Amino acid sequence: MKIHGRRWVLRSSLVGVAVASMLAGVVGAQANAAPPPAPPSTGATSGILPAAKTILPSAVKIDLKNEFVRLPLHRGEFNGKTVWYVITEASEQGPADDLGLNFAPKLANASIGCQTCVQNVTLTGAPDNVFGEATVHFAGVPDFSPTRVLKAGPNGFPPSEATPGAVGDAKYSPFIRVAGSTTVYNAPIVAVGDGPFDVEHHTNTAERVLAVHPADEKDAPGPGPFHPASVDLLLVRGFDSGKPILYISTDSNDPTTAVIERATYAPALSGTAFSGGDDFLGSVRERIFPFVNGQTGLGNPQAQGLIHVIKDGHATEDASLGNTALLKALSEGGDPLNVQGDFPTLTENNRRAAYSPLWEAQFGEWTQKAIDQKLNVRQTDEFQILKLAAEHPDLLTAPGGKPYGSMKALIDCPVVGYLTTEPQEDLIKPVPGSAVDFPGAYSQK
Repeated sequence: MKIHGRRWVLRSSLVGVAVASMLAGVVGAQANAAPPPAPPSTGATSGILPAAKTILPSAVKIDLKNEFVRLPLHRGEFNGKTVWYVITEASEQGPADDLGLNFAPKLANASIGCQTCVQNVTLTGAPDNVFGEATVHFAGVPDFSPTRVLKAGPNGFPPSEATPGAVGDAKYSPFIRVAGSTTVYNAPIVAVGDGPFDVEHHTNTAERVLAVHPADEKDAPGPGPFHPASVDLLLVRGFDSGKPILYISTDSNDPTTAVIERATYAPALSGTAFSGGDDFLGSVRERIFPFVNGQTGLGNPQAQGLIHVIKDGHATEDASLGNTALLKALSEGGDPLNVQGDFPTLTENNRRAAYSPLWEAQFGEWTQKAIDQKLNVRQTDEFQILKLAAEHPDLLTAPGGKPYGSMKALIDCPVVGYLTTEPQEDLIKPVPGSAVDFPGAYSQK
């Protein structure tokens, strides 16, 4: 990432304050110091998110009590059978604007060195079509019939058993390109068949599908012959640049990650360009920062991580509108609260253009020293995390004490909105080596 012409906001995180105290030789004296500011909350827990805070223009509504985003649902076919998909991103600005999608130019790189990483699909329209969509014919499809199984391990994570509830075939990818076009779309399949749809145990729907609404004139926003179907998808809460955000999780190349994320296991994504790529030439990937062993407790403002979501976020249960305990827990911060990198509202043009829905996980594990000194507190900004990992490997490592960095797990996580004020600036200047820059990138106004 380049960081050019930026006014740096030099604010310390809780960990930064604690680390500074340690370096000053006052370890153990934190209790006598003034408490640092509390981390941002995970946002409102009720009501409808205002349209002004919705990133994805095509989103119909975002329900913060029931933790879902309602998106237009599109009909497609696979070998003559009906499938249903959503569209969230396009690699070119024109189609993104036309369809109300996030603009993600890096998606154009998705098939570099891996032709099966993007499905080549065909498009047909009915001869008598007056005002309606053409049908996308997919090359691959998920199988939603397996039963999702997640059993907590002795410490919560890693789980003792993890079986994905949705598995894509060898040709399935959420990324598609229509024959004759250069645009790559993020179009994950979320249901199969002609109904009824199982939105409790998800035998024919994706794990995050909470409701399917057929096309119906009474549900239309205004007059006209085109009244599209829609789907309610369970949200995920996280952070970007210190601000609470909302996104969805649809696919992952790692089976355990897919189970925890309630996503489709899509092995084909492993070949996308390229491992550890971030913003280098030809990469389709961006960075996301999950924590393994942050603090737990649903009412704990420092809670974060995979153990937290398993213990406090009802991760072992099926998601449904009838599971009100699960929805309440997630609305109150029970998600893993991952930290994303680039975001569509960031001030710098290059940071917005670097956004991609395909996130490469940089799993962090707090050391026993960090836990003993209660330094494993909630993180909300990627460069604060990278600075901490670079300067204090005695506090933060990759799982198993390995050097901090990518663990090869990919997650398709389209962003849909933000909860307080929009993410615009990183909280600190990136340390050398943590960003992809070009000459002059560190010049300041």
